[in-house]
Amino acid sequence: MSNLFQDVHLYFANGLHIQAKSFGAQGSFIGEVVFNTSMTGYQEIITDPSYAGQFVVFTMPEIGIVGTNSQDCESTRASCVGIILSSYNDFTSNFRSQQSLATYLKEHNIMGICNVHTRGLIKMLTTQGAMMMIASTELKDTQELKKALESAPSIGEINFIKEVSTQTPYTHTDSIFDFTQFDFSTPPTPRAKVVAIDFGAKSNILNELNAVGLEVEVLPHYFCAKDIISNFQSGKIQGVFLSNGPGDPLVLHKEIEEIKQLIEANIPIFGICLGHQLLSIAHGYPTYKLKFGHHGGNHPIKNLQTGAVEITAQNHNYCVPESIQEIATITHRNLFDGTIEGVRYKNKPIFSVQHHPEASPGPKEARVLFEEFATLCTKG
Repeated sequence: MSNLFQDVHLYFANGLHIQAKSFGAQGSFIGEVVFNTSMTGYQEIITDPSYAGQFVVFTMPEIGIVGTNSQDCESTRASCVGIILSSYNDFTSNFRSQQSLATYLKEHNIMGICNVHTRGLIKMLTTQGAMMMIASTELKDTQELKKALESAPSIGEINFIKEVSTQTPYTHTDSIFDFTQFDFSTPPTPRAKVVAIDFGAKSNILNELNAVGLEVEVLPHYFCAKDIISNFQSGKIQGVFLSNGPGDPLVLHKEIEEIKQLIEANIPIFGICLGHQLLSIAHGYPTYKLKFGHHGGNHPIKNLQTGAVEITAQNHNYCVPESIQEIATITHRNLFDGTIEGVRYKNKPIFSVQHHPEASPGPKEARVLFEEFATLCTKG
């Protein structure tokens, strides 16, 4: 245990310099600092590709006791730069644990930082907004840290999609659907086939698409709209799903141009998180950055179609503008700050949401959206 922790220096863009303890990967790491309010599911959060380029501050004070395992990953790799905790527990007490969190972080080159007054840090982020930070076990001098941070690009200048997207197409067949409760023990014949554009898709999003009877072919971020349109017109596919992902959507120029072609072809489209934002931009309504974003598994939204309040999982720093009401109906709103959480485009078979209906971690009150997409794909 004595060799587990190393001194680490944190320097923030606002000039704050603090010393803490590190576990996991060692070295110098630069990223944007955000905070997550989930009480459980730290492994799913660490492996969510949408956190690429970011340090995640956990509001949960004690992290590590349940260890890590191979089943709870949302992708094949961990994408965040590092995690910041109040207290780290290296002793695991969970029958599913296969290795400690510290060991997992080392294997995936992720920095773990603890012994931080996270409550004060989160108060700073909510007041001043998400900001860039450098964490280093190598540099100690404030001026050295400041120089290294200032020489690095900001998160809004980096295209992370090429790092987290699949590089080759594949068919996703893992479903969370419990077939044993019905009269069959194997999956039924798919109701429709869709292509999922992978901008950093979480595994459980793809699972939910399978669960509602959709055959899912996953394509890389450099997809060809003309090929998809041709397959749609010939009846080979019935819809397109645009996944979640990291970074500023406004830097994805080529992807936006391809999405414009899909929109014009009147293909049924469902977007989540980054996919939701890209649809807005492709329609001519640029996104804007929130002060500190929405990250957690306990965010209430109002379903304006049913009047119900749904507790949702969230992970985003960007939002679509209110002016989108010129071409779309607002279907969901965030009850924390009133921002748009879902839209349905007028005269088009397209809808999207900002939150994560697949949860993981988090509640599953909004998972009916996957059934809505399946129904939309089978109408024609």
